[in-house]
Amino acid sequence: MNIVTEIKDWQALRETLSGQSIGFIPTMGNLHAGHLSLCERAKTENDLAVVSIFINPTQFNETTDFERYPRSLEQDLALLSKQSVDFVFCPQPAAMYPDQYQFRLIENTLSQELEGEYRPGHFDGMLTVVLKLLNLIQPTRAYFGEKDYQQLLLVKKMVAALFLPIEIIGCTTIRADDQLALSSRNNRLTAEQRHKAAYFPKLLHSQNDVNSIRTQLVELGFRVDYIAEKWQRRLGAVWLDDIRLIDNIPLN
Repeated sequence: MNIVTEIKDWQALRETLSGQSIGFIPTMGNLHAGHLSLCERAKTENDLAVVSIFINPTQFNETTDFERYPRSLEQDLALLSKQSVDFVFCPQPAAMYPDQYQFRLIENTLSQELEGEYRPGHFDGMLTVVLKLLNLIQPTRAYFGEKDYQQLLLVKKMVAALFLPIEIIGCTTIRADDQLALSSRNNRLTAEQRHKAAYFPKLLHSQNDVNSIRTQLVELGFRVDYIAEKWQRRLGAVWLDDIRLIDNIPLN
């Protein structure tokens, strides 16, 4: 597995890979089985698999959230090596933002609701860094989990609007035995919080309407940002103390 930390080194390496299909998985590290399932699919559908590990500061609308985000680079690299990933790209923030984020990508419709309403600026940072990574990696296909469904829709919309010759592939959410969607933030849950968190996907999957689900979550001790039905999905974002969880399920 080839680990690349400098942008100029990757750009030189990328020139040697012409003629081979590349599957790309952008991550912020602290990898779990959901990320590894994306790697497995990318390996199956392409000649080469490339994973980026970059904790993107511009998509955190709270500094404390960025500082608390779990970092586990050595463990991540070991997992990716076992997964037979071909390349791992681990740039530094100063290299990714030589302009100090003076240039940014803004979408002004889809990004304004749900996650966009409760995390102002989040999608600007996400779209900007994804565009930079797609420009650098130049993949044939890029893989995103459906847990961040609004993000997936925005990336697809961006790629279409900017005529990028890349196929964006959404992959089914991977869940734990208690049906909680796998997320790096789950690592911060105490045993008591984890037990309570399992009610979130359980209620999303229920036959109850969104108002009833919201009421039950509040009664269980969650703080609810939203429960909504859009895009043939039921989507939700909740808080357990200072830990924010998001999830969504397809509607029949």
